[in-house]
Amino acid sequence: MNRRTFAQSFSLLTASVFLKQYSFAGAAPAFPVVRPAADKRRFRSRSVEAAIAEFKKKVKDPELGWLFENCFPNTLDTTVTYTTAQGRPDTYVITGDIDAMWLRDSSAQVWPYLQFIDKDTELRQLVAGVINRQTRYVIKDPYANAFYGDENKVGEWKTDKTQMQPGVHERKWEIDSLCYPIRLAYFYWKKTNDTKPFDAQWQQAVKTTLQTFREQQRKTSLGPYHFQRETANSTDTQPMKGYGYPIQPVGLICSAFRPSDDATLYSFLVPSNFFAVVSLRQASEMMTAVAKDTKTAQELTALASEVETALRKYAVVKHPKHGDIYAYEVDGFGSQVLMDDANVPSLVSLPYLGAMPTSDSIYQNTRKFLLSTENPFFFKGKAGEGIGGPHVGQDMIWPIAIVTRGLTSTDDAEIRACVQSLKATHGGTGYMHESFNKDDPSKFSRSWFAWANTIFGEFLWKVYQEKPQLLA
Repeated sequence: MNRRTFAQSFSLLTASVFLKQYSFAGAAPAFPVVRPAADKRRFRSRSVEAAIAEFKKKVKDPELGWLFENCFPNTLDTTVTYTTAQGRPDTYVITGDIDAMWLRDSSAQVWPYLQFIDKDTELRQLVAGVINRQTRYVIKDPYANAFYGDENKVGEWKTDKTQMQPGVHERKWEIDSLCYPIRLAYFYWKKTNDTKPFDAQWQQAVKTTLQTFREQQRKTSLGPYHFQRETANSTDTQPMKGYGYPIQPVGLICSAFRPSDDATLYSFLVPSNFFAVVSLRQASEMMTAVAKDTKTAQELTALASEVETALRKYAVVKHPKHGDIYAYEVDGFGSQVLMDDANVPSLVSLPYLGAMPTSDSIYQNTRKFLLSTENPFFFKGKAGEGIGGPHVGQDMIWPIAIVTRGLTSTDDAEIRACVQSLKATHGGTGYMHESFNKDDPSKFSRSWFAWANTIFGEFLWKVYQEKPQLLA
């Protein structure tokens, strides 16, 4: 299906779903108040509230205004706990319905607010608090992906066969868990010029990240990390005594798990390695400018170049229809997995993360493959089409994947279609979800998933600022 046909089909779909949901008796449809009452919200940002007011005033589609008001502030409304610790901002951010702080999710949840922090002191302090909290977590255990607010809490995964410790919710090693805090720190610094969060402790966290990435290149040994779980789900554990299937050490970094928290099949997870290249260079720039540590900066840059070179050599495969494309996972021996997963980093999301321009020819070939039924996790049904993944299962489309498709598109019809698809598939709740069934958006997973809500708000705000006519 070409992009125009895709857009037209989604316009018809949106209209049919909308008419089924609402009855018109000569009046506009009523949208119930589902956002928490003001006195129940965890944090209030005047700049975010101003953005909501502006969007609702200027965008004439009342349903989009309703969705933006619900979704964009959802992280602030429901998931943050802001305090100070030893005179420094300290922010704990849960994902929503799980009381734990993922390094990835917490970064992504506050990311859309960075654009306001130069004019909003309270919001800036909140984000600085996220950076400070993440710094402590990385030093505590760079192989863990999620932590508790209570550093003494022993959680539900305490029996996992890995080096679990109190305060750690889950210890699934994911490259992106160490990339996201760098991304947040780098753009916070660029936006504010504030260097207070980037003290000796933060610099130690960067060095810990560098060491961990090197260990997981597995050049001389399997390294210190292994993970097994007693489970019926193969996606929740790793074979070969917890180290995963063998790899050929070619310079890429191993990731035991994907950003979905699902196990990798082959440990060289390509989109996460691309993300690592970006993050290593950002960390290098900060170590030079802020820490005046040129030695560590050079080591960071050298590793970024090594990984980038290996990606060029081992991550590109020849597809019989689409030509050169990026594999999702490889092992260095010649084996590869051709697919994409909904979570970010994904192959579709690479331009969004700054890994490459959308014009990259191999990316464009890859995108055409991924946004088609040739991708085993691209689902298409009566309610919509999009990428899912093994985490939730067959026929379940992730709104995050539709958002990243829109954020990385340069085609107006495709962007509009993504907006309309998301508008049509919230299941009448006024919020995004982890996933929805391709044929019935009322069948969804995770009613409270703040990352999906906030990134949807980020997408709407970007379209409003750059191409408001697409919201009409």
